Amino acid sequence: MVDRRPWLNVLSHAVMILGVLVVAFPLYLAFVASTHLSSDIVQAPMPLLPGMHLWENYQAALFGSGKLGSNSTVVNMMWVSFVTAMVITVGKIAISLLSAFAIVYFRFPFKMLCFWAIFVTLMLPVEVRILPTYKVVAELGLLNSYAGLTLPLIASATATFLFRQFFLTVPDELVEAARIDGAGPMRFFKDVLLPLSKTSVAALFVIQFIYGWNQYLWPLLMTTSEDMYPVVVGIKAMLGGGGDAAVDWNIVMATALLAMLPPTAVVILMQKWFVKGLVDTEK
Repeated sequence: MVDRRPWLNVLSHAVMILGVLVVAFPLYLAFVASTHLSSDIVQAPMPLLPGMHLWENYQAALFGSGKLGSNSTVVNMMWVSFVTAMVITVGKIAISLLSAFAIVYFRFPFKMLCFWAIFVTLMLPVEVRILPTYKVVAELGLLNSYAGLTLPLIASATATFLFRQFFLTVPDELVEAARIDGAGPMRFFKDVLLPLSKTSVAALFVIQFIYGWNQYLWPLLMTTSEDMYPVVVGIKAMLGGGGDAAVDWNIVMATALLAMLPPTAVVILMQKWFVKGLVDTEK
Protein backbone atom coordinates (compact mmCIF):
# COMPACT_ATOMS: atom_id res chain seq x y z
CA MET A 1 0.00 0.00 0.00
CA VAL A 2 1.32 3.43 -0.98
CA ASP A 3 1.36 5.99 1.80
CA ARG A 4 -0.25 9.15 0.40
CA ARG A 5 0.65 12.33 2.20
CA PRO A 6 -0.87 15.69 1.18
CA TRP A 7 2.38 17.59 1.60
CA LEU A 8 4.16 15.19 -0.76
CA ASN A 9 1.52 15.84 -3.43
CA VAL A 10 1.94 19.59 -2.95
CA LEU A 11 5.74 19.27 -3.17
CA SER A 12 5.65 17.09 -6.29
CA HIS A 13 3.24 19.45 -8.06
CA ALA A 14 5.35 22.45 -7.06
CA VAL A 15 8.48 20.81 -8.51
CA MET A 16 6.66 19.97 -11.76
CA ILE A 17 5.28 23.49 -12.09
CA LEU A 18 8.73 24.96 -11.43
CA GLY A 19 10.23 22.69 -14.08
CA VAL A 20 7.59 23.73 -16.61
CA LEU A 21 8.24 27.41 -15.88
CA VAL A 22 12.00 26.98 -16.27
CA VAL A 23 11.51 25.30 -19.66
CA ALA A 24 8.65 27.48 -20.91
CA PHE A 25 9.91 30.93 -19.90
CA PRO A 26 12.62 31.18 -22.63
CA LEU A 27 10.03 30.06 -25.19
CA TYR A 28 7.65 32.72 -23.92
CA LEU A 29 10.37 35.36 -24.24
CA ALA A 30 11.06 34.21 -27.80
CA PHE A 31 7.35 34.50 -28.62
CA VAL A 32 7.14 37.96 -27.08
CA ALA A 33 10.21 39.06 -29.04
CA SER A 34 8.64 37.76 -32.24
CA THR A 35 5.66 40.10 -31.78
CA HIS A 36 7.62 43.36 -31.34
CA LEU A 37 9.78 45.53 -33.54
CA SER A 38 13.52 44.91 -33.41
CA SER A 39 14.08 48.34 -31.85
CA ASP A 40 11.75 47.45 -28.97
CA ILE A 41 13.58 44.21 -28.20
CA VAL A 42 17.03 45.75 -27.76
CA GLN A 43 15.73 48.26 -25.23
CA ALA A 44 16.23 47.62 -21.52
CA PRO A 45 14.13 46.25 -20.06
CA MET A 46 12.72 44.10 -22.83
CA PRO A 47 8.89 44.02 -23.04
CA LEU A 48 7.38 41.01 -21.30
CA LEU A 49 3.95 41.24 -22.95
CA PRO A 50 3.15 40.38 -26.59
CA GLY A 51 3.22 43.26 -29.05
CA MET A 52 1.10 44.21 -32.04
CA HIS A 53 3.40 43.03 -34.86
CA LEU A 54 2.91 39.27 -34.71
CA TRP A 55 1.42 38.82 -38.18
CA GLU A 56 3.84 41.07 -40.04
CA ASN A 57 6.87 39.56 -38.27
CA TYR A 58 5.89 35.98 -39.08
CA GLN A 59 4.96 36.95 -42.62
CA ALA A 60 8.38 38.59 -43.01
CA ALA A 61 10.07 35.51 -41.56
CA LEU A 62 8.26 33.11 -43.89
CA PHE A 63 8.16 35.07 -47.15
CA GLY A 64 9.69 38.52 -46.68
CA SER A 65 13.09 40.08 -46.86
CA GLY A 66 13.93 40.24 -43.15
CA LYS A 67 16.52 37.49 -43.52
CA LEU A 68 19.88 38.92 -42.56
CA GLY A 69 22.75 36.83 -43.86
CA SER A 70 20.57 34.65 -46.09
CA ASN A 71 18.78 35.10 -49.40
CA SER A 72 16.59 32.04 -48.83
CA THR A 73 13.13 32.24 -47.30
CA VAL A 74 12.27 30.35 -44.14
CA VAL A 75 9.69 28.34 -46.10
CA ASN A 76 12.46 26.98 -48.31
CA MET A 77 14.73 26.34 -45.30
CA MET A 78 12.01 24.39 -43.52
CA TRP A 79 11.32 22.39 -46.68
CA VAL A 80 15.01 21.45 -46.93
CA SER A 81 15.01 20.47 -43.24
CA PHE A 82 11.83 18.42 -43.67
CA VAL A 83 13.08 16.51 -46.71
CA THR A 84 16.44 15.90 -45.05
CA ALA A 85 14.85 14.70 -41.80
CA MET A 86 12.39 12.41 -43.60
CA VAL A 87 15.02 10.83 -45.86
CA ILE A 88 17.38 10.26 -42.92
CA THR A 89 14.57 8.83 -40.79
CA VAL A 90 13.06 6.49 -43.37
CA GLY A 91 16.49 5.45 -44.62
CA LYS A 92 17.83 4.67 -41.16
CA ILE A 93 14.78 2.62 -40.22
CA ALA A 94 14.69 0.68 -43.51
CA ILE A 95 18.41 -0.13 -43.52
CA SER A 96 18.42 -1.00 -39.82
CA LEU A 97 15.42 -3.32 -40.16
CA LEU A 98 16.98 -5.21 -43.05
CA SER A 99 20.44 -5.42 -41.49
CA ALA A 100 19.05 -6.62 -38.15
CA PHE A 101 16.87 -9.16 -39.99
CA ALA A 102 19.91 -10.52 -41.83
CA ILE A 103 22.03 -10.71 -38.68
CA VAL A 104 19.38 -12.55 -36.66
CA TYR A 105 17.78 -14.91 -39.20
CA PHE A 106 20.47 -15.66 -41.78
CA ARG A 107 23.60 -17.76 -41.51
CA PHE A 108 26.68 -16.50 -43.31
CA PRO A 109 30.43 -16.39 -42.61
CA PHE A 110 31.63 -13.79 -40.10
CA LYS A 111 28.08 -12.87 -39.14
CA MET A 112 29.00 -11.76 -35.60
CA LEU A 113 32.07 -9.95 -36.93
CA CYS A 114 29.80 -7.95 -39.22
CA PHE A 115 27.48 -7.16 -36.31
CA TRP A 116 30.30 -5.98 -34.07
CA ALA A 117 31.77 -3.95 -36.92
CA ILE A 118 28.42 -2.16 -37.17
CA PHE A 119 28.21 -1.77 -33.41
CA VAL A 120 31.72 -0.31 -33.14
CA THR A 121 30.68 2.55 -35.43
CA LEU A 122 28.75 3.93 -32.43
CA MET A 123 32.13 5.22 -31.29
CA LEU A 124 32.63 7.04 -34.60
CA PRO A 125 30.02 9.81 -34.82
CA VAL A 126 29.83 12.19 -37.75
CA GLU A 127 32.07 14.72 -36.02
CA VAL A 128 34.95 12.21 -35.84
CA ARG A 129 34.82 11.15 -39.48
CA ILE A 130 33.59 14.42 -40.93
CA LEU A 131 36.72 15.34 -42.94
CA PRO A 132 37.09 12.05 -44.89
CA THR A 133 33.33 11.93 -45.34
CA TYR A 134 33.33 15.45 -46.74
CA LYS A 135 36.18 14.57 -49.12
CA VAL A 136 34.29 11.55 -50.45
CA VAL A 137 31.05 13.50 -50.87
CA ALA A 138 32.84 16.39 -52.57
CA GLU A 139 34.65 14.11 -55.02
CA LEU A 140 31.35 12.46 -55.90
CA GLY A 141 29.88 15.87 -56.71
CA LEU A 142 27.19 15.70 -54.05
CA LEU A 143 27.75 19.11 -52.45
CA ASN A 144 24.60 21.26 -52.23
CA SER A 145 22.33 18.30 -52.83
CA TYR A 146 19.84 16.28 -50.80
CA ALA A 147 21.92 13.17 -51.43
CA GLY A 148 24.96 14.81 -49.88
CA LEU A 149 22.93 16.00 -46.90
CA THR A 150 21.39 12.62 -46.17
CA LEU A 151 23.44 9.68 -47.45
CA PRO A 152 26.37 10.06 -44.99
CA LEU A 153 23.87 10.10 -42.09
CA ILE A 154 21.53 7.38 -43.27
CA ALA A 155 23.09 4.37 -41.52
CA SER A 156 22.42 3.81 -37.82
CA ALA A 157 24.22 1.32 -35.60
CA THR A 158 21.90 2.21 -32.72
CA ALA A 159 18.74 1.34 -34.65
CA THR A 160 20.33 -1.86 -35.98
CA PHE A 161 21.23 -2.92 -32.45
CA LEU A 162 17.74 -2.15 -31.10
CA PHE A 163 16.01 -4.07 -33.90
CA ARG A 164 18.41 -7.00 -33.47
CA GLN A 165 17.62 -7.19 -29.76
CA PHE A 166 13.92 -7.04 -30.55
CA PHE A 167 14.09 -9.77 -33.21
CA LEU A 168 15.96 -12.04 -30.78
CA THR A 169 12.92 -11.95 -28.48
CA VAL A 170 10.49 -13.09 -31.20
CA PRO A 171 9.38 -16.65 -30.34
CA ASP A 172 10.86 -19.41 -32.48
CA GLU A 173 7.35 -20.82 -32.86
CA LEU A 174 6.48 -17.93 -35.17
CA VAL A 175 9.45 -18.74 -37.38
CA GLU A 176 8.48 -22.42 -37.52
CA ALA A 177 4.83 -21.59 -38.24
CA ALA A 178 5.82 -19.29 -41.08
CA ARG A 179 8.13 -21.95 -42.50
CA ILE A 180 5.36 -24.58 -42.34
CA ASP A 181 2.99 -22.20 -44.14
CA GLY A 182 5.53 -21.90 -46.93
CA ALA A 183 6.50 -18.29 -46.23
CA GLY A 184 9.85 -17.23 -47.60
CA PRO A 185 12.26 -14.94 -45.75
CA MET A 186 10.91 -11.70 -47.16
CA ARG A 187 7.30 -12.72 -46.64
CA PHE A 188 8.11 -13.61 -43.02
CA PHE A 189 9.79 -10.23 -42.68
CA LYS A 190 6.86 -8.35 -44.23
CA ASP A 191 3.94 -10.24 -42.68
CA VAL A 192 5.33 -11.12 -39.24
CA LEU A 193 8.29 -9.02 -38.19
CA LEU A 194 7.15 -5.66 -39.52
CA PRO A 195 3.74 -5.72 -37.76
CA LEU A 196 5.45 -6.76 -34.52
CA SER A 197 7.98 -3.97 -34.91
CA LYS A 198 5.55 -1.11 -35.54
CA THR A 199 5.82 0.39 -32.05
CA SER A 200 9.63 0.23 -32.15
CA VAL A 201 9.58 1.79 -35.61
CA ALA A 202 7.34 4.59 -34.33
CA ALA A 203 9.66 5.31 -31.40
CA LEU A 204 12.70 5.37 -33.64
CA PHE A 205 10.86 7.54 -36.17
CA VAL A 206 10.39 10.26 -33.56
CA ILE A 207 14.01 10.07 -32.38
CA GLN A 208 15.51 10.01 -35.86
CA PHE A 209 13.25 12.75 -37.24
CA ILE A 210 14.36 15.11 -34.48
CA TYR A 211 17.97 14.03 -35.08
CA GLY A 212 17.69 14.79 -38.79
CA TRP A 213 15.82 18.06 -38.27
CA ASN A 214 18.41 19.40 -35.80
CA GLN A 215 21.47 18.63 -37.94
CA TYR A 216 23.80 21.63 -37.98
CA LEU A 217 27.50 20.78 -38.41
CA TRP A 218 27.22 18.51 -41.45
CA PRO A 219 24.83 20.79 -43.42
CA LEU A 220 27.03 23.76 -42.50
CA LEU A 221 29.96 22.10 -44.30
CA MET A 222 27.90 20.56 -47.08
CA THR A 223 25.99 23.62 -48.24
CA THR A 224 27.54 26.61 -49.96
CA SER A 225 24.33 27.56 -51.76
CA GLU A 226 21.77 29.33 -49.58
CA ASP A 227 18.94 27.52 -51.39
CA MET A 228 20.10 24.34 -49.63
CA TYR A 229 20.29 25.79 -46.12
CA PRO A 230 18.25 23.85 -43.55
CA VAL A 231 16.48 26.03 -41.05
CA VAL A 232 19.04 25.50 -38.26
CA VAL A 233 21.85 26.74 -40.50
CA GLY A 234 19.58 29.51 -41.76
CA ILE A 235 19.08 30.84 -38.24
CA LYS A 236 22.85 30.99 -37.78
CA ALA A 237 23.13 32.87 -41.09
CA MET A 238 20.58 35.40 -39.86
CA LEU A 239 22.81 36.12 -36.86
CA GLY A 240 25.86 36.77 -39.03
CA GLY A 241 24.79 40.13 -40.38
CA GLY A 242 27.44 42.14 -38.60
CA GLY A 243 26.85 43.09 -34.99
CA ASP A 244 23.93 43.00 -32.60
CA ALA A 245 22.47 46.26 -33.88
CA ALA A 246 22.11 44.83 -37.39
CA VAL A 247 20.22 41.69 -36.36
CA ASP A 248 16.46 41.64 -36.78
CA TRP A 249 15.85 39.80 -33.53
CA ASN A 250 12.09 39.74 -34.03
CA ILE A 251 12.52 37.85 -37.31
CA VAL A 252 15.13 35.55 -35.80
CA MET A 253 12.87 34.67 -32.87
CA ALA A 254 9.91 34.11 -35.19
CA THR A 255 12.06 31.80 -37.32
CA ALA A 256 13.25 29.89 -34.24
CA LEU A 257 9.68 29.30 -33.11
CA LEU A 258 8.62 28.22 -36.60
CA ALA A 259 11.56 25.79 -36.67
CA MET A 260 10.22 24.13 -33.51
CA LEU A 261 6.79 23.38 -34.97
CA PRO A 262 7.49 20.27 -37.14
CA PRO A 263 9.43 18.26 -34.51
CA THR A 264 6.91 19.32 -31.86
CA ALA A 265 4.05 18.16 -34.07
CA VAL A 266 5.77 14.80 -34.66
CA VAL A 267 6.25 14.26 -30.93
CA ILE A 268 2.66 15.22 -30.10
CA LEU A 269 1.06 13.19 -32.88
CA MET A 270 3.17 10.09 -32.20
CA GLN A 271 3.44 10.40 -28.43
CA LYS A 272 1.32 7.32 -27.74
CA TRP A 273 3.29 5.13 -30.16
CA PHE A 274 6.60 6.61 -28.98
CA VAL A 275 5.99 5.73 -25.33
CA LYS A 276 4.58 2.32 -26.23
CA GLY A 277 7.59 1.56 -28.40
CA LEU A 278 9.95 2.31 -25.53
CA VAL A 279 8.16 0.28 -22.86
CA ASP A 280 6.10 -2.35 -24.69
CA THR A 281 7.45 -5.90 -24.42
CA GLU A 282 4.49 -7.83 -25.86
CA LYS A 283 5.11 -10.01 -28.89
